[in-house]
Amino acid sequence: CFANRRANRMKVLVHDGIGVWLAARRLNRGKFTWAQATHGPHMALDGDQWQALVLGLPWQHVGTAGAISVL
Repeated sequence: CFANRRANRMKVLVHDGIGVWLAARRLNRGKFTWAQATHGPHMALDGDQWQALVLGLPWQHVGTAGAISVL
C-alpha cells in the first residue's frame, strides 16, 4: 500500500495466488492519513482500521474505544 505525495491517491498491490492486481483509490477532497514511521517501514492494521483508511477516515481513532462508525 502506498500513496502519492499529495496523499489523495492510494494504490495497493494484491497477490491472489494466480497473479498480482493493482487497486487504486482517489479522494476528491481531503487526504489519506498515514502513520509516522516510528517502528520502521512496516505496521499492522486490523480490518476496521483498514476500512477507515481506504474510506479516507482517521483510522487511528477506530477500534473498541474509537468514536468513528460507518453508517
